[in-house]
Amino acid sequence: MTDTSSSERPAAVQHITLTSHPRPGRPKAPKITWGAESPAARGPLVGTLGDASRRNVIGAHSGSYALYRALAIAAGSLDALHKPDLTDTAPAVPIGPHPQWADPKKIVSLDPYGHIIGEAFADLFAEGWDIRPTIAVTRARLSVPELNHAVRLEQLRPDGRIVTASGEVNCTKVAIEPVWYLPGVAERCGVTETSLRRHLFEQTGGMFPELVTRSDLKVFLPPIGGQTAYVFGDVATLANPAKQLACRVHDECNGSDVFGSDICTCRPYLVHGIEVCIATAQAGGAGLIVYNRKEGRALGEVTKFLVYNARKRQPGGDRAAAYFERTECVAGVQDVRFQELMPDVLHWLGITRIHHLVSMSNLKYDAMVRSGIEVIERVPIPADQIPEDARVEIDAKKAAGYYALESPTSTELETAKGRALTDYQAS
Repeated sequence: MTDTSSSERPAAVQHITLTSHPRPGRPKAPKITWGAESPAARGPLVGTLGDASRRNVIGAHSGSYALYRALAIAAGSLDALHKPDLTDTAPAVPIGPHPQWADPKKIVSLDPYGHIIGEAFADLFAEGWDIRPTIAVTRARLSVPELNHAVRLEQLRPDGRIVTASGEVNCTKVAIEPVWYLPGVAERCGVTETSLRRHLFEQTGGMFPELVTRSDLKVFLPPIGGQTAYVFGDVATLANPAKQLACRVHDECNGSDVFGSDICTCRPYLVHGIEVCIATAQAGGAGLIVYNRKEGRALGEVTKFLVYNARKRQPGGDRAAAYFERTECVAGVQDVRFQELMPDVLHWLGITRIHHLVSMSNLKYDAMVRSGIEVIERVPIPADQIPEDARVEIDAKKAAGYYALESPTSTELETAKGRALTDYQAS
């Protein structure tokens, strides 16, 4: 069988370059000293694909979207050697630097300088190095139906600064791509760097050989989803422990967050978190929503839907006592979000104290406190905002140790509260 695909590639990239070993006689990429006190001392992250010898990281920029970039290049709609024009893309709001940026143990899963590469590495840009942002900071206005409704009911007060008369909400929005400092991630996981590298290599089907052949490369750009931070009020206030701060760290749930599925509390709790953040910002503090792309506890939406079916078909009906068990039967584990990496974005923003944590998760709370962040108050979801079909989930989480003002009884845990699959059929 003849392979004709090479004739469709751009002439500049017809050969295949392996990056397992640097080519001799080419300029060496700058050394990365993670946790250094300045960007110059830390060094830039160079993930250029145009010249493999100048790379000092493993993987490619854009996280999971790197595969769409590859598809576009294969289809001929994108030049493989394209360099982005970063004119006028600088942060709309300044962030940092904060002391945590120079602590290699506080931040291991994002690049603290990822939003200011234009100024931090101007000399290297002038020399032609292909350095790309991993963080972008912009301003936005949110229009959330529940918030608009709250304004009409006079439950949310327009102030002209954060909430407009029409119910729209002004905020600062930050997009963050994942950047893993492998020694630090390994330490958070409680494993050796060698073991982490091997499992990353094997469990991605050998996608990144440098994980096992280039021990000198310590930074990995993983092909996973990133996170977005939404700040209400003055961004600089986040780092002031004397100012009130409300925060919700929310893990993606497309079915509920976007489409309003009522089998879980995700959207109601997210909206409640935004309301608490707005109220805190209007009172002179600040609010922060961190939105992580970790669909289905990072098990994925297919696994999540399979679990839904198993829960609703099991003998005894959909009940809290078997909630986590059904997930583990399908996925082999209850949760793979690994919250130990979660506080990094909080440290990047300079946060040392959270006055109102809008979360019941013991895993998130414990990870924050262990990382040195003080939490004053925890805010559960109001009982009247829990959808009927989601009472299975909330009871199960309370019984598993999630923060709550009261816990369900053993009888309540064994009582089927979720609807059956036949209840969704049109009559």
